[in-house]
Amino acid sequence: FLDDYGSTNFNFSKRRFEHPNGENNNRKFLQISKVAYEYFWRDFDKWENKGFPTLNLSKVELAHFSENVIWVGHSTALLNHKGLTVLTDPHFTRRAGPFGFMGPKRITSPPFLIEDLPKIDIILISHNHYDHLDKQTIIHLTKLQPEIKFFVPLGLSDILKSFGVKDIVELDWWQSFKYKNIIIHATQVQHWSRRSFFDRNKTLWSGWMMTWDDFSFYFAGDTGYSNDFAKTAKRCGSPTLAAIPIGAYEPREFMKAAHMNPEEAVKAFQDLGTKYAFGIHWGTFKLTLELMNDPPIQLKNCLKKAGVPQTKFKCLVHGEQWKNPFRNFN
Repeated sequence: FLDDYGSTNFNFSKRRFEHPNGENNNRKFLQISKVAYEYFWRDFDKWENKGFPTLNLSKVELAHFSENVIWVGHSTALLNHKGLTVLTDPHFTRRAGPFGFMGPKRITSPPFLIEDLPKIDIILISHNHYDHLDKQTIIHLTKLQPEIKFFVPLGLSDILKSFGVKDIVELDWWQSFKYKNIIIHATQVQHWSRRSFFDRNKTLWSGWMMTWDDFSFYFAGDTGYSNDFAKTAKRCGSPTLAAIPIGAYEPREFMKAAHMNPEEAVKAFQDLGTKYAFGIHWGTFKLTLELMNDPPIQLKNCLKKAGVPQTKFKCLVHGEQWKNPFRNFN
């Protein structure tokens, strides 16, 4: 079955994209209602009120940002290698929702302003959920830096164009694009997409692998655990550095297909064969039922159990730069 894009990942009879594992994220109304009730009547979480420590960065510091990676918060990371600067799923606004007064509020503030960002060459977008594709951030950033090249999964071009984005590369899973001397691959992950009541899985979702001649970076985006990580390593090679989600995983039965817990994140680390990784998708928005400080605690325990040194898979503070120079990654 082929859609207008010629994608075998599109189920023509259902008129939507589908992972090979099927529609594990297709929830019934009663399931959603039950979890929503539990969320709104959840136990007190002190981190919702106080947020997490942030290492604020100045415009001057960012102007000299080179050969490094910064976890900005949630799934937003800033990376530079060999003069090329990459930003993932940029989100700098107060809420993750369709309007400024709706959606989960930001618990931990960004470590710097959009205006303070250095020149961005590439932005990677994983999918269209509001905590990953933020309209206000992209409109603001595009006005400041109109030459940025966006890489997005199939179907997202029209949304990005409506935000004012001019330069867009749209890829299907396992397709690649050569940018200067870098190969950028869209990789298969187990998740879903939705931006309204009527567009469930009408656009694709993906992870991303960027490959230089001496370094590679994998951005998992948002995903449940599957054999996709082993497939990615086999097809694209093992990355030097990976950004792997570790949060938003409870209640487990409901969230398992969409979000990894720390134990599964460690499995993904091992499946990828990555040399180093840092945890994303935690500590910025209150999305699910686990305590907001639980992901890094559980990751530490899971790494110890798996025999993986904590120096290999880090939980960075919001705004923290990776301490090892990139030359040491290899």
